[in-house]
Parts: sequence; structure tokens; C-alpha cells
Amino acid sequence: MIGVFVNFATVLLGSTIGLIFKKGISKRFTDSVMIGIGLCTVCIGVSGMLKGENILVAIISMVLGAIFGTWIDFDKRINRVGDFIQSKFKRKDEKVSIAEGFVTASLLFCIGAMTIVGSLESGLKGDNSMIFTKSLLDFFSSTMLAASLGIGVVFSCVFVLIFQGGLVLLSGLLAPILNDAAIAELTCVGSLMILALGLNLIGITKIKVANFFPALVFAPIFCYVFELLGKYIPAFA
Repeated sequence: MIGVFVNFATVLLGSTIGLIFKKGISKRFTDSVMIGIGLCTVCIGVSGMLKGENILVAIISMVLGAIFGTWIDFDKRINRVGDFIQSKFKRKDEKVSIAEGFVTASLLFCIGAMTIVGSLESGLKGDNSMIFTKSLLDFFSSTMLAASLGIGVVFSCVFVLIFQGGLVLLSGLLAPILNDAAIAELTCVGSLMILALGLNLIGITKIKVANFFPALVFAPIFCYVFELLGKYIPAFA
């Protein structure tokens, strides 16, 4: 777990530094930087989407994720917590809500092969080298994100701790399911959400991205199911 705690600390430190810089940046520059961050987020989303190899897994995962997430209404719950925190910090003039900053940073820090493979290697082999490399990258990323998206990025370190910590602790159980194919599909589905976040940041859409979170659970499950079916039904191979 040492790698996870290091990653938690680097995101916390980096985003705190970003908030300090944010205070000295005028709104005109902040708006321009946020559009730049949005465009980069779109680019990250598109590149990650192309790693998926079974579009049917992505479709089923996103549809079921949307149904389940909308039923639970994750977006409303996260925004409610964000509004509460925002009222305490008295930063209602923020262009980006705390919830949006939190969701954006959490997905960017936790979706991808480096996160999943690094966490599994940490849990199964005690090898934290990949997580340490990711921690350094997240330090610089969190600094830039916090400077444009605000304090919500700081709270993403909690999600990093829970998500990656869970992968490490459950690595023995998850390793058979999270093979290369499952990681690719999980990255694809997560990248679709990242693309949606980028479009939100640019101002093109107002997608409730958090309501798609359950798709991250469905993607590896259906990938595993399709692999099993592929052994008996060629169409699923």
C-alpha cells in the first residue's frame, strides 16, 4: 500500500500548490487555461477510447451504467456534497463547481492501464515502481488541474486512495478478471466519460458524467463474460 499512499500524497501536494498559484491568476487567464484543459481532456478521452477492442462491451456497459447511475443519481449526490463544501469555503464565484473538479480529476488520475496494472503489481508482487512513476505524473497534473478547476481537485486524492487501495487489497481476486482485454475495455469506457468531461469543460455539453460511473464496474465483468461465451460461441470471441 506504500505506493498508494505516495500517490495520495503527491495528488494532495500538487493540487494544493495549484490552488496557491490559482489565487494569483486573473479570471481572463483562468478561463483560457480551463479551455486548454478541456481540449486536452478531450484528446485524452479520444486516445483512450481507441484502446477498446469490443464495442459491444462498451455499449452494454455504458447503457447499464447510465440506467443504474441515473437510478442512484450519483451526479446529484456528488454535487450535493460539493455544494456543501463550497458553501463552507465560500467560493461561489468559481466557474467550475467543486463536484466537477473532483469528478474530472478522479477519472483522469484513476482511469488507465498504469493505474490498474500498477495497483495489481503492487498487491501481487509488492512492486510499486509503476505507481511511483504515476505518482510523479499525477503531481504535475494535479498542480495544473487545481490551478484551473479549483479545490475539487484536492478532494480527488481521497478517490485515488480508495480506488487504487481497493485494487491493491483485492488484487488476488481481481487479477484473473482484470486481464489485458478487460483493462482495455475498462480504459475505453472510462475514456468515454473523460471525453464527456472535456466537452463539459469547453462548454459544449452539460453531461452528468457521474451517473455513468457504474459502467466502470460493468466493463470488466462483461468482458470476462464475453470471453467465456467466446469459447463456445464463435460470435462472442
